[in-house]
Amino acid sequence: MYMANAAELIPADATPGDMVPQPYTITAQRKDTYDTFTLDMVVGDGKPVMAFAPGQFNMLYAFGVGEVPISISGDPTTNDRLVQTVREVGSVTSALRRLRKGDTVGVRGPFGTAWPVKEAEGSDLVILAGGIGIAPLRPVIYSALKRRRKFGRFVIMYGSRTPHDLLYYRELQQWKARYDIEVEITVDRAIGPWRGNVGVVTTLVPRVKFDPLSAIVMVCGPEIMMRFGIMELRRANVPEDNIYISMERNMKCGCGLCGHCQCGPLFVCKDGPVFRYLQMKRLLNIREI
Repeated sequence: MYMANAAELIPADATPGDMVPQPYTITAQRKDTYDTFTLDMVVGDGKPVMAFAPGQFNMLYAFGVGEVPISISGDPTTNDRLVQTVREVGSVTSALRRLRKGDTVGVRGPFGTAWPVKEAEGSDLVILAGGIGIAPLRPVIYSALKRRRKFGRFVIMYGSRTPHDLLYYRELQQWKARYDIEVEITVDRAIGPWRGNVGVVTTLVPRVKFDPLSAIVMVCGPEIMMRFGIMELRRANVPEDNIYISMERNMKCGCGLCGHCQCGPLFVCKDGPVFRYLQMKRLLNIREI
């Protein structure tokens, strides 16, 4: 039986950044929540960091431990640093959390499809995020705020389990203070001095103002949140064709070689992670796919 060798399995258009981790140096590590942290990284010799589009991800390599796919959460309009927000959920992310300023991380990427920021120009832009799902959408917010006049209404709806789980809280408050953007925040369970909205993030949809027939809506969060969020958006008369989601799960190689992220006929790392909802509608409703 014929067996392909490793060279034959590598895509013809692969670049060194696709297959070989590039060394990045950590310049800062910030604790966001009890299980989430953000790394700022730069390339050696003062070189500009990689260009990326909002929604793309990198494979971060903790030397001697392994790789993990992480969405890029920094500003796509600058090239002075690479920003990645990581949730500690396993051995690789735990190793990344133990790194400090001056340590080295291997980076492959960027990979994947992007949020349709350009296509949303001239329309209302709506973001619906749950938990760490705000991280892949933060580059969209940065990009849209830099070109605010190109969009109609700009709405951000964000929810987390508790106030302690909210990411980028200071930035959210800064955006909330602007006159040209509507930011609504909620928590599933109020603790401590919280005086804001209480309830799942989908309850925010009927409260905000936007044109449902023309708005471009970007959704990211746990899959159950995305399913119910889309149900609420459909009740608000948002066309299915105007809804985009990010499916970040089970990715291992970033190049479509390993098959871990296969979802029906699609590979999340190559065909996504950002999909038009209509591409994933049937697959999202199949249990254990």
